[in-house]
Amino acid sequence: MIELNKGFLLKFLKFGAVGFSGVFVNFGVTWFFKEICKLNKYFSNILGFVFAATSNYLLNRYWTFQSTNPQMGAEFAKYFLISVVGLGIDTLTVYLLNGKLKWNFYLSKIFAVGAAMLWNFFGNLLFTFA
Repeated sequence: MIELNKGFLLKFLKFGAVGFSGVFVNFGVTWFFKEICKLNKYFSNILGFVFAATSNYLLNRYWTFQSTNPQMGAEFAKYFLISVVGLGIDTLTVYLLNGKLKWNFYLSKIFAVGAAMLWNFFGNLLFTFA
């Protein structure tokens, strides 16, 4: 059972800060590979996601969840799986709200980011760093 206390709230806030930093990593890496290296935009986008997920994993491992699990490879695989599912949740939410219900794209994106963040946080709290 999850106990809603100051420690839980602090973890959630740290997780959010790490996620916010990941936006800059994602965009920066995507821009670098697309604009500087002249790679395909979709491949560059994938690289941005991978680099951001990796940096987010490291920051969350050491700062947010303070994991000491010696099985970093297995832990990272779990984290990455949660992140990929989160990406699917984000994409599906935008598709449903914007594509099907005709909501404003950016309003849809706000809900999508929120849904994916909740999935990612609880997935990592209960699975990756349990």
